[in-house]
Amino acid sequence: MIRDLVIENRSYRSFDESKPIGPETLKELVDTARLCGSAVNRQPLKYRLVSEKDEVEEVLSHTHWAGLLKDVVLPPEGHHPTAFIAVCCDTSVTPDPAHAQFDAGMAAQTIMLMASEEGFGGCMLMAFDKEAVSVALRLPKKLSPVVLLALGVPDETVFLCDLPADGSTAYFRDKAGVHFVPKRSLADVLVE
Repeated sequence: MIRDLVIENRSYRSFDESKPIGPETLKELVDTARLCGSAVNRQPLKYRLVSEKDEVEEVLSHTHWAGLLKDVVLPPEGHHPTAFIAVCCDTSVTPDPAHAQFDAGMAAQTIMLMASEEGFGGCMLMAFDKEAVSVALRLPKKLSPVVLLALGVPDETVFLCDLPADGSTAYFRDKAGVHFVPKRSLADVLVE
């Protein structure tokens, strides 16, 4: 079951805007993520929930998506995420936000897997203007955003595939807009 969720939990970059995610669902996702492990059990993460359309659009304006796809604007107009969760480091707990990246990764993956289980999908973003997002979300100075989770109901198809002959791991889209994500084989990742 976990394997199926991992396979289903892709980076989606196009969403059905007619199916928003409400604040209660976002709270449920964070309520599970807060139970994840934490380095030295410091628990430095704080979460800013974003579900109001104007605020979602403001956050979106400070993000950068799918850097490998140079000729594609993502998410496309009319297919934006309907929510964000800003995973932040409370620098009064852990002064260097880089030290919270392990915790943030565990929490983000937990949220994304749970979102997949509930019929949602999203994209973990580290390519965003941290200062602009902090201002847009009126975050206190002590909170430093580490990762943004864009969420919604995906309206695109993403497939896992084997690496091409040249060994490239670069994701790509075909002419129909189907997104392909090459993955290394088990034999390639095991160390003998």
